[in-house]
Amino acid sequence: MNDTVNSKQQMSTKNIIFLVLLLFIPVSLAAHFLEWGELIVFITAGLAILPLAAWMGTATEEIAVVVGPSLGGLLNATFGNATELIIALVALKAGLIDVVKASITGSIIGNLLLVMGLSMLLGGLRYKEQTFQPIVARVNAASMNLAVIAILLPTAMNYTATGVNEQTLQYLSVAVAVVLMLVYALTLLFSMKTHSYLYDVGVAETEEEEVSHTKPNVALWAGVLLICTLLVAVESEMLVDSLEVATSQLGLTSLFTGVILVPIIGNAAEHATAVTVAMKDKMDLSLSVAVGSSMQIALFVAPVLVIAGLVFGQPMDLDFKPFELVAVVVSVLIANTISSDGRSNWLEGTLLLAAYTVLGFAFYFHPVMDGMG
Repeated sequence: MNDTVNSKQQMSTKNIIFLVLLLFIPVSLAAHFLEWGELIVFITAGLAILPLAAWMGTATEEIAVVVGPSLGGLLNATFGNATELIIALVALKAGLIDVVKASITGSIIGNLLLVMGLSMLLGGLRYKEQTFQPIVARVNAASMNLAVIAILLPTAMNYTATGVNEQTLQYLSVAVAVVLMLVYALTLLFSMKTHSYLYDVGVAETEEEEVSHTKPNVALWAGVLLICTLLVAVESEMLVDSLEVATSQLGLTSLFTGVILVPIIGNAAEHATAVTVAMKDKMDLSLSVAVGSSMQIALFVAPVLVIAGLVFGQPMDLDFKPFELVAVVVSVLIANTISSDGRSNWLEGTLLLAAYTVLGFAFYFHPVMDGMG
């Protein structure tokens, strides 16, 4: 009973914060049209995106309740990282390819270290030890290992072969992107059809919560989803336009902005969900949000951006900076190690957060490289 009261308080606090943040939508538009300066536009647009991403998540979940678990799962998979995808597409169109690559890196690191770390720490402080499905953790670990291999190869090819031209890297990246998207489709098939029983724990928990309230109005929530998506696109446009000037005024490199700031803005709503459910002792659900989001970035968002680059005439490949690559490899390694036994505690959460902090410092102090900033 106490837990229910606490969780309702957490939910209402979260909702109040997101409602207050909606005020930043008109403020950011005013800042843009009245030319209050790039820094103000960047900050207000970033804050405006947070509640919009949260509402998109809520709308997707409400529609999922009506359309059933399979279609609902697909909807969640599609719109789960819609905010990051929109921000990245806008940045790609603007030719900020390094920022796009950095945000892919940052999203993977952020979900595996920051979100998982916070969930395990805060959940672990309330419950001595939390358990989750080790089989699911192993399947997710294998998928993340594949993603690491996929982004490692184009980079390795560029650094080990002499005279590799941009065109060749582009062709390799498109081929890899197609393979990753196929694997992503197969992971959806695995989790929703052939082995859905492994994932039933999280689904049952969400369904239990949904029983209490009446069936959602699909037309209303579809409208909310559409409006939020359009507003996120508008705010992302302003965020990206002001990005370079604002970050230099803040004394940050575009590498740090891409890896740390942009993913936190795009992911905040999901972060809040993962941590809230972990504090209700639903670690399966929390991990499926955190690791699922990382997998989606690696296997779906990154390949989509490679193909979108061809359409926009902005050649985007999977040749990442070696430093970004090291960060992703380290994150996947520690996350896989910690989640392999199907148990978690507050110390493991602290270790993940410490790894994220160390990487954050490294990206902050990393000098500006060619073509960046």
